[in-house]
Amino acid sequence: MAGEVSEVRSAPLSPVISAPPSLIQSPMVGRSPARVTPRASPIRKAVASMKGYLEEVGHITKLDPQDAWLPITESRNGNAYYAAFHNLCSGIGFQALVLPVAFIFLGWTWGIICLSTAFIWQLYTLWLLIQLHESVPGIRYSRYLQLANDAFGKRLGKLLAYLPIMYLSAGICSAIIVVGGGSMKLFFNIVCGPTCESKPLSTVEWYLVFTCLAVIMSQLPNLNSIAGVSLVGAVTAVSYCTIIWVVSVGRGRLAGISYAHVREGSIMDRALDVINALGIIAFAFRGHNLVLEIQATMPSTLKHPSRVPMWRGVKAAYLLVAFCMFPIAIGGFWSYGNQIPSNGILQALYQFHSRDTSKVVLGLTTLLVVINCLSSFQIYAMPVFDNMEAGYTSKKNKRCPRWLRSCFRALFGAIGFLIAVAFPFLSDLAGLMGGISLPVTLAYPSFMWIIVRKPNRYSANWYINLVLGVLGMGLSVVLVVGGLWRLIDSGIKFRFFKPQ
Repeated sequence: MAGEVSEVRSAPLSPVISAPPSLIQSPMVGRSPARVTPRASPIRKAVASMKGYLEEVGHITKLDPQDAWLPITESRNGNAYYAAFHNLCSGIGFQALVLPVAFIFLGWTWGIICLSTAFIWQLYTLWLLIQLHESVPGIRYSRYLQLANDAFGKRLGKLLAYLPIMYLSAGICSAIIVVGGGSMKLFFNIVCGPTCESKPLSTVEWYLVFTCLAVIMSQLPNLNSIAGVSLVGAVTAVSYCTIIWVVSVGRGRLAGISYAHVREGSIMDRALDVINALGIIAFAFRGHNLVLEIQATMPSTLKHPSRVPMWRGVKAAYLLVAFCMFPIAIGGFWSYGNQIPSNGILQALYQFHSRDTSKVVLGLTTLLVVINCLSSFQIYAMPVFDNMEAGYTSKKNKRCPRWLRSCFRALFGAIGFLIAVAFPFLSDLAGLMGGISLPVTLAYPSFMWIIVRKPNRYSANWYINLVLGVLGMGLSVVLVVGGLWRLIDSGIKFRFFKPQ
């Protein structure tokens, strides 16, 4: 027996399986820690390296091979800085300039409460989407529609998500052409002045100039390649928002303004105004249809998941979004009260302070709006470009040629231009459009979290997301119905093919 024990203890690596535990552990007794380090165990080090390699390989084996051919997932070298640039460029823009109009109908208290609640709510659903990006081992949901199809089923997913997502991409691009082209016309008038002898372009021609510039910029191949463009868009958005509210507050309140409700009427009229105001606030928070796409541009492993740098970039971006939106809404309503035009604070700045404000400031503000619109067009058009090319790659099973990619993007620009010319009043429908796109931002993420992550039934997590999802869908229905009712009740000058 002593010989057997001595033989077991002399084993350099693994002991005999049938030996008692005391004999297996006995070689470590009395030995220094330096002799059991990984350096002293090359087999253990090799096994650990192989395990890590197999984990990382298993982490990416289920990716669609066509992702390497499509604009969103063609490049996966993004980082937290790129995420911050993209989210800030897509998270703030011309829609924030209409926020003071919502305060006219909600007042100070409810305006601040609703704006704060919407901001916190959409930040929470943003976090849900980031977590859902890799919620299934070995699968990356690189597109919002892909996650919706997997959660709700292919048919129901397209029915629920396709229209709002396409609106948030194609519809906003058309609205950007309206705002960007109109701002180019205004910039020309400011620079040229009333004594200018050159014949100015018409509004349609300015739309065409803006569209051509946007199409030229859209030739960058993929989402990662426009990170610099998004940075420019983010800087210009923060800049013109800051200039607008600082100048407006600095000039003081207008004489004779009131913070009371604009329109006195029946309870139904007041309700319709409140619904429109909530739609304006909902429209201000866009960009959730791009979250998964932005996260898809990042490398991801089990040890370094993409959700960490993505959330870091989102926090930085939405901190700046808050610093822009809240001063615009509160400062704009304080400065102009119920006299603020329906187009928002930018129009109020030119209408009330064009004579006592330097042309340099007015011209710079307008130029920044134009640059921001050109930058925002790129990131909002990217899902449409990706969808166009996906149809080709799925049929031909090869990468889309460069010439065809350019044709797709020029075609989309032409369609956006035609929509902008045919429906130049899109910016007047902010409340209605906010109701249509609201489920993508505030409702669907909660439902998808319940379906995909499957939290314990009747747990706090389950109840919170169920309530938020149902509340978001109900609010969307109310906003859409109320928005349509308000259009029928008060009327709107549709001006088909008559841009001003």
